[in-house]
Amino acid sequence: MEREAMEYDVVVVGAGPAGLSAAIRLKQLNPELGVMVLEKGSEVGAHILSGAVMESRALDELLPDWQAQGAPLGVQVNEDQVYLYRSQTSAVRLPAFAVPAPMHNLGNYIVSLGSLCRWLAEQAEALGVEIFPGFAAAEILYHDDGAVKGVATGDMGRDKRGEAKDSFQPGLELHAKYTLFAEGARGQLGKELIARYDLSAGRTAQHYGIGIKELWQIDPAKHRAGLVVHGAGWPLSEHGATGGSFLYHMADNQVAVGLIVDLNYADPYLSPFEEFQRFKTQSGIKAYLEGGKRLCYGARAITKGGLNSLPKQTFAGGLLLGCDAGTLNFAKIKGIHTAMKSGMLAAETVHAALQAGDQGRSELVAYSDALQSSWLYNELYSARNFGPALHKFGTFLGGAFNWIQMNLFGGKMFFTLKDETDDHSQLARAADRQPITYPKPDGQITFDRLSSVFMSNAAHEEDQPVHLQLLDPQKAIVINFREYASPEQRYCPAGVYEIVEEASGPRLQINASNCVHCKTCDIKDPTQNIRWVAPEGGGGPNYPNM
Repeated sequence: MEREAMEYDVVVVGAGPAGLSAAIRLKQLNPELGVMVLEKGSEVGAHILSGAVMESRALDELLPDWQAQGAPLGVQVNEDQVYLYRSQTSAVRLPAFAVPAPMHNLGNYIVSLGSLCRWLAEQAEALGVEIFPGFAAAEILYHDDGAVKGVATGDMGRDKRGEAKDSFQPGLELHAKYTLFAEGARGQLGKELIARYDLSAGRTAQHYGIGIKELWQIDPAKHRAGLVVHGAGWPLSEHGATGGSFLYHMADNQVAVGLIVDLNYADPYLSPFEEFQRFKTQSGIKAYLEGGKRLCYGARAITKGGLNSLPKQTFAGGLLLGCDAGTLNFAKIKGIHTAMKSGMLAAETVHAALQAGDQGRSELVAYSDALQSSWLYNELYSARNFGPALHKFGTFLGGAFNWIQMNLFGGKMFFTLKDETDDHSQLARAADRQPITYPKPDGQITFDRLSSVFMSNAAHEEDQPVHLQLLDPQKAIVINFREYASPEQRYCPAGVYEIVEEASGPRLQINASNCVHCKTCDIKDPTQNIRWVAPEGGGGPNYPNM
């Protein structure tokens, strides 16, 4: 099959904050460069989901006049609250002095990352960047010497058996001197690059969380624009799990409410989705939501291993950026500014190489030097113990340790804590745990999965190859069902996985059209038997402003 090929100086995979910042910076440095950005969502921002409180530091550097240009950073944080939730009705608010310094948010901005990325895309296009939404990068192309040559988009118009339909169109090959991969957490191609080039050698295991979020319109009398509420403890603490919660008061009487569940939890019966529904019934949170209306729902994995887990980001012909690598600063609960900075450093490295006569295909080791000389590295270094402390000591003792290391030592401890255990290997056998009975949704504060997926606007072409692949279908029953009670039914926040009882025995049914592309199944499956690959471009959630 012959595919059309297009040539660029630089191809960027992913129109998130890292990819768009890289594209903008490249064109700022050299308007003559041919730069294109590939985005699998139906439009820029369609697959973008984050809390989000944003530190403007990277944006200040990239586009200093962002306020005059109308960047959608409308609500500045004016009040910061942190709670330890003890039960559904009890919570302890931490005084400001007891909160680890990086978690203070006054002066930051409450944003919709989807809206910010749409605005960044406008700035990029005004500089001459070509952006192709609705095209998924499905394959990495390599030169004969092993260097990255570019990517190919997925074929369009194949049926469930992989056969070409009447509407079939082969994918495009996009060749570049350098290809920048910025797909977000657990990127399909980033995962391949890490394995092919052994980029994680010498690093600790990467760690993830699943963030589940809803956008609500609430009673104006309860709305406090600029209020940020973070929390930890209940309900996850009841099941030995860790994570954190947020409630952000945005503009226009809207709030973003969410729960982040660390994916190192052990109980196979735990359901992050149901835990999020329970969290909303906490009396302090419910008080804001009662009488309001849910507007949107979504979920996304978060790469949170930090500096200890950060893979090597350079390889012949390309760079791995942002959350595709894991640049989020978990101590701050922020990754937008760090992703943007990684993209800017990448652009500056690529530009310098090309300006010096580089014809591509090299390993840009100068990027590593630039990273280590930047404030991004300093941030990640000072936060290197934050996540491992919570994993090793739990929410309360870990929180105390983090207060000492961040407030008294500024993150400059003389030792480094490490968490070497993969998240997926920490599930206990179902026989060692008791099933968890979750309350039924009330349809006002709490909801079921299917109605939630509907609120994500998820849509896929039904007659296409299933993009959630079982490497060994037998393991789904022989191991996952029999030993772990099929945890994929619970850790998936979209009802994709379902055990169907038939006369011949149980069968795993995959409802791929429900998928919101959170990547949790690719991360948490205990046998690493589920492989997430990109469906046809444009498929998936269509978040308006998440």
